[in-house]
Amino acid sequence: MTTHSARLAALRAELARIGLDGFVVPLTDEHMSEYVGAYAQRLGWLTGFGGSAGTAAVLGDRAAIFTDGRYTLQVREQVSADDWAYVPVPQESVASWLAAHAVAGQRIGYDPWLHTSGWVKDTAAALADRDATLVPVAANPVDAIWTDRPAPSDAPLTVHDDTHAGRSSAAKRAEIADWLAERQADAVVLTALDSIAWALNVRGLDVAHTPVALSYAIVGSDGTTDLFVAPGKVDDAIRQHLGNAVRLHDRHAFAGALAGYAGKRVAADPERAVAAIFDALAQGGAKVLPLRDPVVLAKALKNPAEVDGHRAASVRDGAALTRFLRWVETECPKGGQTELSAAARLLAFREETGCLLDTSFDTISATGAHGASPHYHVTEESNAPILPGQLFLIDSGGQYVDGTTDVTRVMPIGAPTAEMRDRFTRVLKGHIAIATAIFPDGTPGAQIDGFARRPLWEAGLDFAHGTGHGIGSYLSVHEGPQRIAAPNYPGGASLEPLRAGMMLSNEPGYYKAGEYGIRIENLLLTVPATIPGGDPDRAMLAFETLTFAPIERDLIDPDLLTPAERAWLDRYHAAVAATIGPVLDGDDRAWLASKCAPLD
Repeated sequence: MTTHSARLAALRAELARIGLDGFVVPLTDEHMSEYVGAYAQRLGWLTGFGGSAGTAAVLGDRAAIFTDGRYTLQVREQVSADDWAYVPVPQESVASWLAAHAVAGQRIGYDPWLHTSGWVKDTAAALADRDATLVPVAANPVDAIWTDRPAPSDAPLTVHDDTHAGRSSAAKRAEIADWLAERQADAVVLTALDSIAWALNVRGLDVAHTPVALSYAIVGSDGTTDLFVAPGKVDDAIRQHLGNAVRLHDRHAFAGALAGYAGKRVAADPERAVAAIFDALAQGGAKVLPLRDPVVLAKALKNPAEVDGHRAASVRDGAALTRFLRWVETECPKGGQTELSAAARLLAFREETGCLLDTSFDTISATGAHGASPHYHVTEESNAPILPGQLFLIDSGGQYVDGTTDVTRVMPIGAPTAEMRDRFTRVLKGHIAIATAIFPDGTPGAQIDGFARRPLWEAGLDFAHGTGHGIGSYLSVHEGPQRIAAPNYPGGASLEPLRAGMMLSNEPGYYKAGEYGIRIENLLLTVPATIPGGDPDRAMLAFETLTFAPIERDLIDPDLLTPAERAWLDRYHAAVAATIGPVLDGDDRAWLASKCAPLD
């Protein structure tokens, strides 16, 4: 099965062998993770798609791959139209597509360890309208034909020191116990890998770019915890760190343990715990409480140690990025550089800090038309030369023990066109509108998303992704529950109230298919705001910018900026020079000073 067409044919043959007429293949794992280990990359293996979000549905006579607006171009480049129909989401769902194409009597399979109960309920109802049936499988048929499927990582757990975490695991578990008591619950099942890592102050290496370990945890009403993890991942340092209040079990024992809660009230997150977990608890006689994982919000509200750690990580990361941007301006116009060589150079600058543990995601190194794919991933096959007349977009981040970074900058290779400068400046205006926003405490991100889009809307333009996502503390580069996004963009609207201590990205963009892409991304900290003359009883919030790197002045049309916007940019660049300049030497420092001078 050297081709993806052969793999699709093999899957259909396997489905016929086990009595199924179709099957759904999501890009996730048993923990509903965004980024997954190599062993769980079933969608990529089957279709060739390299994005981080998508689903495939396979029937006997047709197949479809479902992706959102971030991957409109990428999916067409990587997945054969001869085998797959391209279906956009959220405009159409897997359930509605199956309902439209399944016929009466058909049995459509799904892996209950890879879908939520809500998805199962909705999809089963849609198929029932066609007299078709959604059928759980005991063994995933993709795994049956993926003969060289990688094994799950066996990397060891590591301790995340309290000095970086800001709070002990015991304190965090006591808080979870209080949450359970308020709900008269006996236990909560934690399935999200970053929730487990945060609650126990541990980290791992089981998922590329995300320092988590494959595990499950069940926290009891007294704060004691059962951790299900491969025994080989645990050494004496981890045992001593966890203490007697955390009982260790083999990860394979987790499913069976769910049957031991008969008569107990057990909380599980309907968005993060898969259908198989809800089914096992219910069948074992537990009263299942469908409640959001209590770690989700606690993790999003960064404590002072996490904020201070991120500030330190941002300085070293910003210095590395600044050195790289100077390298791009100096070397790329000479020719001979490619998307891969640029990504490698940026990685080298970060590694020279001596603190980099990993990148926080696959670097988006995109020149020319590739920049128009917001989540483009360069490969040996797609690697393009960086040429004069193009815009080069670099979206990247680092994992450091004290913080996770994520930043995007765009550099012109040679002189940019007037259109490029217009579009870049409109994106910058939207970026400034978010950075300077002041809003009531508890405002959802959906209400401020339009701030970033107005300058583009005024020119009849827009971008097809959210404006901002949460970010972890040496954890996931994409972290909820907070977002800045409108309902019709990937992930839907963010109705989560914004609170002081939350970190978010600020990343409006513009993408011209076939030509270029633009995105300006900094990270923000939500902080209390004082408004002179304002209602003293109304708490207000604002954003503090945490990312320090120059924004390319040659791409800015100053005539499009208001005096207030120009003032913000000059203040930001002054802060960049003051913060990053002392970390740089010689020509790098001089170059930064020139880039951070006030606009003419």
